Amino acid sequence: MTLRGKTLFITGASRGIGLAIGLRAARDGANVVVAAKSAEPHPKLPGTIYTAAAEIEAAGGRALPLPLDVRDEDGVRRAIGETVRTFGGIDIVVNNASAISLTTTPHTDMKRFDLMHAVNTRGTFLISKYAIEPLSAAGNPHILMLSPPLDMKEKWFAPHLAYTMAKFGMSLCVLGLAGELRDSGIAVNALWPRTTIATSAIRNLLGGEEMMRASRTPDIVADAAYRIFNKPSRSFTGQFLIDDTFLASEGVADFGSYRVDPTRPLAPDFFVPDDVPEP
Repeated sequence: MTLRGKTLFITGASRGIGLAIGLRAARDGANVVVAAKSAEPHPKLPGTIYTAAAEIEAAGGRALPLPLDVRDEDGVRRAIGETVRTFGGIDIVVNNASAISLTTTPHTDMKRFDLMHAVNTRGTFLISKYAIEPLSAAGNPHILMLSPPLDMKEKWFAPHLAYTMAKFGMSLCVLGLAGELRDSGIAVNALWPRTTIATSAIRNLLGGEEMMRASRTPDIVADAAYRIFNKPSRSFTGQFLIDDTFLASEGVADFGSYRVDPTRPLAPDFFVPDDVPEP
């Protein structure tokens, strides 16, 4: 397996899961587009597109940092075009950018509702739409959404309806695009973590350092994504994958190295179906 010479366009890649996926590909010598809003340092969030690009190049890849708001259609069109001009095409698209607000309906203001749907669902659709043409020319093209299985259970919707709708909107893009693009040979899949992942969202929004210690590192998602990208795109598509279950099916048996704190029980993530047993 190798991604040497492949070009990845990753949204939200300045930190967290997006950056981890970029670094994993960079170790093979891949080209990685860091497409995110973080052009300037943020007081509460680590990294920018430029620091991420430096890490990717230090890991062995080529990087193109592009400031991008996935809600901006003209900006998306320009970013896709700049990627093709710089690297000659696009092989892999990762729709990782996401907005979150775990609020009940009365406590969800419509500005936040609109943001989540514009970034998660509309942004995913928009990036995928403009990437189809260059992906069609690639040898083994993949689109990957960091979104959950479509497990239509009340328990996932009732506590935070607006957020769940927005995340499931990303997964509906997987369902539709996998069928729409099957004859073109472009794979479209979803990947979701079984546990919380140690990212800024967990630290700042979902429990701080205690929850971080009960999480796995972003590397588990990156390793799963890497194996997905090496699958044949014409036959491996329309999948809704849980990170550890998929890695286990690929022969991975030891998940201890992914734990932030091996002494802490792992915290389960949202949206993992009951019928997907732990490996």
